[in-house]
Amino acid sequence: MTHPFLDLAPLTPAHFAAIEKRVAGLLATEQDVVIMQGEALLPLEGCIRGAARPGTTALNVVTGPYGQTFGNWLRDCGAEVVDLTVPFHTAVTAEQVAEALADHPETDFVSLVHAEAATGNTNPVAEIGEVVRAHGALFMLDAVASVGAEPLLPDVWGVDLCVIGAQKAMGGPAGVSAVSVSARAWERMAENPQAPRHSYLSLLDWKQRWIDGGRKALLHAPAQLEMLALEACVERIESEGLEALMARHSAAAAATRAGALALGGGLTPYVHEAHDAAPVATTLRVPDGVDASALVARALLAEPSLPLIAGGGALSREMVRVNHYGVDATRGAVLASLAALGSALAGTGRQVDLEAAREAVQETWPSE
Repeated sequence: MTHPFLDLAPLTPAHFAAIEKRVAGLLATEQDVVIMQGEALLPLEGCIRGAARPGTTALNVVTGPYGQTFGNWLRDCGAEVVDLTVPFHTAVTAEQVAEALADHPETDFVSLVHAEAATGNTNPVAEIGEVVRAHGALFMLDAVASVGAEPLLPDVWGVDLCVIGAQKAMGGPAGVSAVSVSARAWERMAENPQAPRHSYLSLLDWKQRWIDGGRKALLHAPAQLEMLALEACVERIESEGLEALMARHSAAAAATRAGALALGGGLTPYVHEAHDAAPVATTLRVPDGVDASALVARALLAEPSLPLIAGGGALSREMVRVNHYGVDATRGAVLASLAALGSALAGTGRQVDLEAAREAVQETWPSE
């Protein structure tokens, strides 16, 4: 018997190229778009290893754990790395980036995460891009958590390498990602003898064998399920409208923040200022004496499918994340998540006001 997930017709080069074109439309970019057959760490590492080498001076902005990862990759490539680290409860500013570039005028590569879902902050890329462009450095942006949740305009903002993934606000699978590549980024990689070639990490392989070849022959057998799911993601976004999708994520973030503040029980927003908070996920600091991982486990007992997780690594004891993205960017998911957290906090002896939280959500997000 046939199975819709197993007995798939081969994905043709023309179909693959058509999906690329639709992703480019989502990013409003005229740059080349390469779809990578793996989670977004694949093109992120490919970008860094393609562009960085001994002699590169990189300004690596760290506003969360992914920025730390980029610094490690850059050093492994032999680059001189200047880490601009800001507290994870805030965002970096264009002024801070400008000062760092002035202090290190030799900088020729800048890496930045747009929205850090792990810490709940988002960075002002438009203003930062203007500073980086004026300096003349190559600009790489991790937009995995921001695409679909907030404005993303790589061409307008001067982003040379813009990496996206489907698994967050786009509402798709984790196993496929894409990167838009500017002409000068291609030039930088072509001039780099250390850039991966004949490798799964190689963007140059896609340039030389796929793009320059007229998109007629794929490098390898495409991941059909993931590619079809990516196409379905874009179709769904086109149907809802990108502006409506971003508005839904913004409303979810505002309602979660307001509801958490009204709930009480010692929960406070991890990101201090609302304008620094990412629309894709809201991070909350738990009260002293409460373990975040245990609190989340207790909250998920009744409804395991709620978009709640504890912070990663060192944040696992102090941070709760409400991942209101994709299909969970709804008022119902926000209300249910806050109710579960409130009940779990009450179980630790904290005083909470579930009705006040519900009213705050309703007032902030009156309709969907």
